[in-house]
Amino acid sequence: MQELLNNYLPNVAQRLPDFGKALEETLVMVAWSGIICFILGLTLGVLITVTKRGAILENGLVYQVLDKLISLFRSIPFIILLTWVMPVTRAIMGTTINVKGAIVPLVFGSVPFFARQVESALAQVDKGLIEASLSMGSSPLEIIFRVYLREGIPAITRGTTITAISLLNLTAMAGTVGAGGLGDFAVTLGHDRNMKDITNVTVLVLVLLVCLIEFIGSRVARKNTH
Repeated sequence: MQELLNNYLPNVAQRLPDFGKALEETLVMVAWSGIICFILGLTLGVLITVTKRGAILENGLVYQVLDKLISLFRSIPFIILLTWVMPVTRAIMGTTINVKGAIVPLVFGSVPFFARQVESALAQVDKGLIEASLSMGSSPLEIIFRVYLREGIPAITRGTTITAISLLNLTAMAGTVGAGGLGDFAVTLGHDRNMKDITNVTVLVLVLLVCLIEFIGSRVARKNTH
């Protein structure tokens, strides 16, 4: 195996520990930012769903503020967002580089996207179920958990899958500005030093990670589809 690596992937073979560290950094960035994104994005998605006109907790002010904030952050290209939120990143994490420095911009970049995914997922819930729950005296909180979230699991799962893949792409972009991970590994060695085998292996690993995320997401969505 080692001889095969040396023959066909010489630069990768010489830097296997560095490649392993880069992969670990990418997975850590996706995991931490993904968990935070899921919690915040789900909360925001639910809030803008239940506070819009005609919804169970209609509140024009709350809806307009949240809707405009989500649209604002969604409109900012991630490479610009990375530098724009640096003061916030430094205040929270104490640094703007390495994995710790990437978490905050990754959250800012992914939460608005996931919130829209959740809003779209919850919009697919049968309104008849909501009306039936209201007629039976269910509270707004009960409707959120027992109707919106329970019935929306398949669509929310698909949105989570799309967001996780987007996050993986964002970590690669963050790596080019000092966050580490596979993006930094591929650019500084594969591109800047013309080590094509490193670039090819990095692309292959990212494709496999995307396929794994899609496989898990599809299984969960299918299992929860009525």
